[in-house]
Amino acid sequence: MRSSDVTRPRTRRAVAVVLALTLGVAACGSGDDDDDDDDGAGAAAPDDEAAATPEEGVLGPVDEASGEPIRVGMVSDGRSDAVDQTIELDVADAAAAYVNERRGGIGGRPLELVTCETQLDPAKATDCANQMVEQGVVAVLLGSSGVLEDVWRPLHEAGLPTVFFAAAGDAVLGDDQSTFVLTNPQGSLLQVPIDLAESDGADKVTAVVIDVPPATEGLETNAPRFEEAGLDLELVPIPPGTADMTAQLSDVVGGDPGVVLVLGNDTFCISAFQALQALGFDGTVTAVTQCVTDATRDALPEGSLEGIVVGAPVPVGVDDESTELYRAVADTYGDGIDTSRIAGVGAFVVVAGFAAGLEGLEGEVTPESIIAALRSMPETELPGAGGLQFRCDGEVMADNPAVCTAGSLTTTLDADGQPTTYQTADAAPSGG
Repeated sequence: MRSSDVTRPRTRRAVAVVLALTLGVAACGSGDDDDDDDDGAGAAAPDDEAAATPEEGVLGPVDEASGEPIRVGMVSDGRSDAVDQTIELDVADAAAAYVNERRGGIGGRPLELVTCETQLDPAKATDCANQMVEQGVVAVLLGSSGVLEDVWRPLHEAGLPTVFFAAAGDAVLGDDQSTFVLTNPQGSLLQVPIDLAESDGADKVTAVVIDVPPATEGLETNAPRFEEAGLDLELVPIPPGTADMTAQLSDVVGGDPGVVLVLGNDTFCISAFQALQALGFDGTVTAVTQCVTDATRDALPEGSLEGIVVGAPVPVGVDDESTELYRAVADTYGDGIDTSRIAGVGAFVVVAGFAAGLEGLEGEVTPESIIAALRSMPETELPGAGGLQFRCDGEVMADNPAVCTAGSLTTTLDADGQPTTYQTADAAPSGG
C-alpha cells in the first residue's frame, strides 16, 4: 500500500551506481530493463484465483492487517543519467502488500509507503528527508543510494529510524541511535578477497577499481583489514569509460597480483575482464555483483566468466529455496518484476526485513517504539537473504553498530556466467 508520492509524479526509480561501487552490493542489473509500461500504482492484494496458486504455501497463511495505516517512508534515487532502476519501488509495493496480507502489517496495522525520489541530486535528497519529517512517517527505508548521507542526515537529526538495505560511510555505519543497515557492507570488498587469498596461499590482493572517490576511498579506508590478514593491498584505479585496459593491467598481470578484485559497474568490468583475458591472466578473480549482468555475458566469449567468484549480500540469479519467497511475492503481488535483479531483491529485503524486525511490536507505533523494538529484536532470518540472520542490537560489528548482519554470500560463476550455489562468507552468528 503506497500513498501518493511526495515529489514529482511517477518519474521512475533507480539504484545509485556510486554507492554500489563502494559497497559491492545493491547495484543495478543489466540496466536495460524498462518498467515504464507499469502505471506505477501500488500492487493490490491478489484475487481469489491468485490466492489459490502454488505460492500459497510459500507466502504463508493470510494474516491481514487492519486499522489506521502506519506511514513509512521509502526513498529511492529515481531515474538519472547514470542508471534507471525502476524496479526498486515496484518491489517495495509488492512487499508491502505481502506484509499487509500475510504478516499482519506493522503492529497489526497496514504498512503504507510514502515515497520520494532523489534523482541522485543532493539537494533533492535533503528535500526528500525533510518531506518525510513533514509527512509524519514513523521510519524511512532505503534500498541503496548515491546520496545517502544527504537523505540520512536530516532524518538522523529528527530522530527518525532509518533502515537501509545497503549503506556506507563512517557516520552512517557508526550510528548507534537510529540507523539500521540490514546487510554486511564489508563482505564483497573485504572478506571475500581475504578468504580467497588465504585459500590460494596468496599474500596480496590487487583491486582493479573504477576511479571514483567512493570506490577508491572505500578500499583505502579498509586497507588495515588486509594488513591484519597478512595481505598487501594494491589499488589500480582506472577512469570510468576506459574501453581498453591492457596498458593499465599489463604490469599487474606481469607481476604477482595475487587475487584480483574487480570493482565497478558492468561496463567497467567488461573492459577489465577483457584485458585480463587478453593478457593471459589465469589467477583467481573475484568481482562485485554489479560486474556481472546480461550485458557482461553478451559482451564476453562463452566460458570466459567461468570460475569468477562473485560476492553478494543476498542471492540473485538462482532458482532455489533461497529465493523462493521473494519470487512468490513478486509473482503474486507485483506485475512483471524481473526477480534476477539485485536492486529488486534489496527493496524486498528492506521492506520485509523491517517488518520481520518489528514482529514483536505492541502498543503505539512511534519512531521511538520502532527503534526500541529493532534494538531488542531476537536474531531472525533476514527475508530473501539466503538464510542469513540479522539482529539490530548494535553488537553485530563492534566498529559499525548500525550493521545488523555479520554474514555475506559468495557464488562461483558457471560457463554461462550464471551464479551456481551460494555459500556464506564471514557468517559467524551475529555477535559471535
